Amino acid sequence: MRSIWNGAISFGLVSIPIKLVNATESHSISFRQIHLEDGGRIRYRKFCELEDHEVTQDEIGKGYEDADGTIIPITDEDLAQLPIPTARTIEIVAFVPADRIDPLQMDTPYYLSANGVPAAKPYTLLREALKRSQKVAVAKFALRGRERLGMLRVVEDVIAMHGLLWPDEIRPPESVAPDASVTVRDKELDLADALMDTLGEVDLNELHDGYREAVEALIEAKASGEKAPSAPADEPGGKVLDLMAALEKSVRAAKESRGEGTGSETRDRTGGKKGKATGKDTGKDTGKDTGKEAQAEVTRLRRKTARAAPKEVGGKKSTSTAKKTTAKKAAPKKTTAKKTTAKATSAKKTTAKKTPAKKATPRKRSA
Repeated sequence: MRSIWNGAISFGLVSIPIKLVNATESHSISFRQIHLEDGGRIRYRKFCELEDHEVTQDEIGKGYEDADGTIIPITDEDLAQLPIPTARTIEIVAFVPADRIDPLQMDTPYYLSANGVPAAKPYTLLREALKRSQKVAVAKFALRGRERLGMLRVVEDVIAMHGLLWPDEIRPPESVAPDASVTVRDKELDLADALMDTLGEVDLNELHDGYREAVEALIEAKASGEKAPSAPADEPGGKVLDLMAALEKSVRAAKESRGEGTGSETRDRTGGKKGKATGKDTGKDTGKDTGKEAQAEVTRLRRKTARAAPKEVGGKKSTSTAKKTTAKKAAPKKTTAKKTTAKATSAKKTTAKKTPAKKATPRKRSA
């Protein structure tokens, strides 16, 4: 990584030579401006107003425009010789707990690298002192034409510095909060807590930039002449009129996305059992009274699922019973037919026995 600034950390009477390195990089996709008619590049050319011709970057410097339009040239040498101690020094002014720094003040992060072998010992000393004190250092430094605030902290085995905005650069949050007077019920807070517990935690390393991936797929498809991927159809939306219903639906959707059924053993903080997905005891004593109403809501959701599950079993039983009933009804018909046939055969036999054979009538002789 290329250093963007060389200087030293001033730690009391200790001076630590360091190099400043960018700690982040941008992966965003950049576009060029083109002429829609023929696809030609649109470029900006830098012209001098007095000579009316294009100039190169090496010919361009800094200048301050006065109120009357006069341009006052300012060189890098002028800025480097400013009579301030932070021109080439990161001057530590205090050590404070990390929670004293408002996250709104956080700006660009940098890594501080020890510049040379002699800087290794004081660099390590400051790093270990920050670790043991569990504090951060507040410093002042000058970079890119202005003096700035910084916060030094330890990241693994490296000292990192976050640029901080000056307090007067933070806008007050006046007129940002809702004007309407809103009352939030305990029942709504309990369901919101249940939703937070269900969503659980996330490993930030698993998150990725889906927008950048979609743009890359679009560029690849257009370059190969294939059809560009289309966006999924938007689901019809509407105004959320029932906040409770929306919270309940969100809890169910979160459980389903984590592979949990609404009738599983996962409970919110009113339950006391461990959630299957998170494996955390969400029912431990949290020091809050979740209320009987939230328990009733959770119980109602479980009863719905409990009623839905046995329906399949009940259906199977009724089908089996119907089959048995049909079999029983069909069986007597066969038995009756057999019995009737047997009676008919027996009657024939009885008739044959009772009917005597006819005797031959003797013929009369004529005298």
